[in-house]
Amino acid sequence: MSAPSGRIDARTGATWPQPVRLSVVLRTHGAPAGRTAPLLARLRADLDAHAASWSGGGAWELVVVEPDTPDAAPTAAPAPATDPAPATDPAEAHAPDPAPDPASDHRIRTAPTLRAAVRATTGRRVLLTDTAHAAGHLHGLDALQRDLDRAPAATAVVCGRHRGRLARTLGIPGVPGFRPDTLAFALFDGGRARAAFTASTLHGPAVDAEVLRWCRAQGWATAERPAGRPPGERRPLRAPRGGDRALAPRVRELLRLNAGGLAVAAFFVALAFLLFHRLWFDLDGAYLRDALQDQNQWEWFVGVTTDNITHLRNPLFTTAQGMPDGVNLMANATMLGLTVPLIPVTLAFGETVTFVLVLTLGMAASGWTWYWLIRRRLVRSRWAAAAGGALAAFAPPMVSHANGHPNFVVLFMIPLIIDRALRLCDGSDGGRARVRDGVLLGLFSAYQIFIGEEPLLITALGLVVFGLAYAVVDRERVRAAWRPLGLGVLVALAVCLPLVAYPLYWQFSGPQSYHSVLHGDNAGNSPRALVEFAGRSLFGDPETAGRLSMNTTEQNAFYGWPLLAFGAVACVGLWRRRLVRALALTGLVAAVLSLGPVVPVPHTDLTLPGPWRWIIELPLFESVIEGRVAMVCAPVLGILLALALDRILAAPAREHRTLGLLAVAAVLIPVLPLPLAVRERDPVPAFVTSGAWKQYVRDGESLVAVPLPDPGSADALRWQVEADFGFRLAGGYYNGPWGPDRIGIYGAPPRHLSNLLRDVRYGAEPPVVGPEWRAQARRDLAHWKAGAVVVPEADRSAELVRTLTDLLGEPPVKVRDAWVWRVGPR
Repeated sequence: MSAPSGRIDARTGATWPQPVRLSVVLRTHGAPAGRTAPLLARLRADLDAHAASWSGGGAWELVVVEPDTPDAAPTAAPAPATDPAPATDPAEAHAPDPAPDPASDHRIRTAPTLRAAVRATTGRRVLLTDTAHAAGHLHGLDALQRDLDRAPAATAVVCGRHRGRLARTLGIPGVPGFRPDTLAFALFDGGRARAAFTASTLHGPAVDAEVLRWCRAQGWATAERPAGRPPGERRPLRAPRGGDRALAPRVRELLRLNAGGLAVAAFFVALAFLLFHRLWFDLDGAYLRDALQDQNQWEWFVGVTTDNITHLRNPLFTTAQGMPDGVNLMANATMLGLTVPLIPVTLAFGETVTFVLVLTLGMAASGWTWYWLIRRRLVRSRWAAAAGGALAAFAPPMVSHANGHPNFVVLFMIPLIIDRALRLCDGSDGGRARVRDGVLLGLFSAYQIFIGEEPLLITALGLVVFGLAYAVVDRERVRAAWRPLGLGVLVALAVCLPLVAYPLYWQFSGPQSYHSVLHGDNAGNSPRALVEFAGRSLFGDPETAGRLSMNTTEQNAFYGWPLLAFGAVACVGLWRRRLVRALALTGLVAAVLSLGPVVPVPHTDLTLPGPWRWIIELPLFESVIEGRVAMVCAPVLGILLALALDRILAAPAREHRTLGLLAVAAVLIPVLPLPLAVRERDPVPAFVTSGAWKQYVRDGESLVAVPLPDPGSADALRWQVEADFGFRLAGGYYNGPWGPDRIGIYGAPPRHLSNLLRDVRYGAEPPVVGPEWRAQARRDLAHWKAGAVVVPEADRSAELVRTLTDLLGEPPVKVRDAWVWRVGPR
């Protein structure tokens, strides 16, 4: 087995043969040395014969793993001089020590000894086996070697056995794509095997499943080769201990695989409940103080979806608002992907419960899926991943949108979509896996469209920026990934488009569709907004945040200078990693794009052209509020936080870990979210709750609430919800078309009477009413198909009653707590 080229052991100066090609890790299952000695002799002979067939030569090594018994006196194999590289970068994996004498074996004890045994290996390939399979004279090794060689990016090929009775009987999940089993005969890429076993934490037999799951979590391809019993195979040699280990320890080990994830999920649910607890404690009387009219609007979306579905009506359209034209529900944030499945909850507990439930569980689920993605692909520490997921889901912009925009905080599908896209980029699982991942990507994307289209569009923009940034730092990897990704995306489109084609057609071409939405000139972020604190952050100043944002639900940046500084330091410290460089570029580009087409220079009257001007004319992007693009920075900062925490927690010196954790606490404490503030909700008039409205509004007519509901005052939407959608409303708060160009606006197209009543409600003096005003009022009421005009007891109700009496030429009827005019046909 010698070779002309060799290596020198730096510790002893001895010359060893060429680097090890195959490391064999043999588990003896506690068999006595007298019974294993003949097996080891045969195995050495088999390895010599096997090595003789290798082209180019090569050495082997054998590491024997024995149980931890009091009478064992083994000698440990030398541990690697360096730890394996981070799991996300296999190219930088474990740099081995000089190879030991290939004709010798090293005896290592079990418990964490299997982990140590694999780490002690130095081979390019690592074979895990036991006495049963070794007795079969390495049957099947050539087949496994061929499978691994055919897929250079693959991690492991496992020869399946049928000893998974425990997991199957208890219904405990194993590894997707594998039968529940131990790694009785598995061939690994050496560097990845060392990285995987180093990352493992379990000590019992479930460590095998943990290693396979960890490999799959990194996106590393693994495969199973079914096999029967090799010739000459015997039962495993075991010490006479009375059978397998006790059932309870096995169950505990297997359950421990998922217990940590459940603990993280409970943490996210608790965090979300803390954010919304004031609503939960007063579901009937509390209203989110900073929600403007969005809580009213979204509860109405819940109610109208429930009403349409339960009455077998079109869920994409309604005339409940905006009489007589109606509302294109697909063109609004109705979140059919959640409001439809939650119809039983709405029917049982009401629209407010559904609203708060979606916000609470949606934000918790979003945090968990970000945690899952980060833990699966990027870090070893569970709690580092949890911190990253918490920042991604509960960052200041998300908390701001939590006041009334569920579609921008219920983002649990986004990490799943990103994960499938990354799987497609790998391309090492073969055509069948590519089709599977493409199908799932299509299904996930279709579902996200029915939860929130704008977040999906911003995610797509962020992924494009990330892909371009990664191409800058690693052109070869992107070049290798684009083809499998492109083919997978084609499969995803083939799945997604048939599911969403008709709803999207209705959205863009159906009744009450529109072509863009006017947001005003201040939709971009001020540069100061990136470094200031949000109104609901612990160190935030609501007045400052209010001056720098569109409104309380659109504080789309406000990460605070400490967190941004920490992100910059993390990028510098981890700059060697290509992922970090790509993330840094992505976050920077997203922040700059969010400034809008025109960027004001703080403390001056100067403005600069912004890069958003190149995007604003693209299809779909003309309706995007550009400030929201800064929300891409939330997962970027979350991932950087997780990577930095993972490095801190792995630091060998305790003082370094302490200082690092204190630094992380110092940057996170200022942006901790405060519980959302609530106010007392205005009561629904007794005129509505008593059903008295039924005497004044007939089928096909609308109720004209004064002032008419609009984006500034939409309490009448709750009247309609409380009346079980028994009447229709003139006016409303929704997105719809305006003018011949069908430009999108918020609310119904204004009319003379609606403008007049709004002005009087908010302080204007009533005009002198003449014949022209009376005629115009009658025309507007006829347009709305009005049955009754209703003025509830509220501020300036006396002025409104006087104005309407002059316009309609007759006094109202006082019905309970409202003044009512019957204006429909008598």
